[in-house]
Amino acid sequence: MAESFEKKEREKKKAKKRREKALRKEQLKESGEKTAEFMYMGADGQLTTEKPDPTIVREEVSLSDIHISTPKKEDLEQEDPVKIGIVKNFNNDKGYGFIDQKDTGDSLFVHINNIEGTIKEGNKVSFEIERGAKGLVAVKVKLYVA
Repeated sequence: MAESFEKKEREKKKAKKRREKALRKEQLKESGEKTAEFMYMGADGQLTTEKPDPTIVREEVSLSDIHISTPKKEDLEQEDPVKIGIVKNFNNDKGYGFIDQKDTGDSLFVHINNIEGTIKEGNKVSFEIERGAKGLVAVKVKLYVA
């Protein structure tokens, strides 16, 4: 089976790259220049070409001083999940609308499936916030009773 022109050209390019790589490797050996495989980690954590002095005593680090995970949430005060807002606009035909949060003034999307009861524009409502497919959404929406 005959080889195509493109296949021959690809093979030529691969062979050329192999030759160039071998040539560069040979030049590095001759020059004595150190590459990344001959690098050492310095005392300050930076890479260096100089071999570290074994007579220098390193500072001991206890395992309790190393923090790997995120801090616990104990320090953070618990926030009330139920928020209060006012229905900015709601279209029953389309089945969605928006609620303005009383605390932050941000607008949240609300879908008719997340509403308990009936709401209309201007109503004061209580709700919880969850992450939806396209951002934060209001869920468990119901009329606010003081």
